[in-house]
Amino acid sequence: MRGFVVLPKRWIVERLFAHLMRSRRLVRDFERRTTSAEAMIYWSTTLLMTRRLARSPRGRG
Repeated sequence: MRGFVVLPKRWIVERLFAHLMRSRRLVRDFERRTTSAEAMIYWSTTLLMTRRLARSPRGRG
């Protein structure tokens, strides 16, 4: 394979990383244990999902 090839679903992962980096605690690795860091990732994604669910649906109704 030569050159740059756009992957079809890569933007989804990049968007998730961008949202996670908005969480202050995930910008730097302050946690001593990997379980604590993993818990913070789960907490950040949970907040992201609840905010999306709380928004009013667009284009429906």
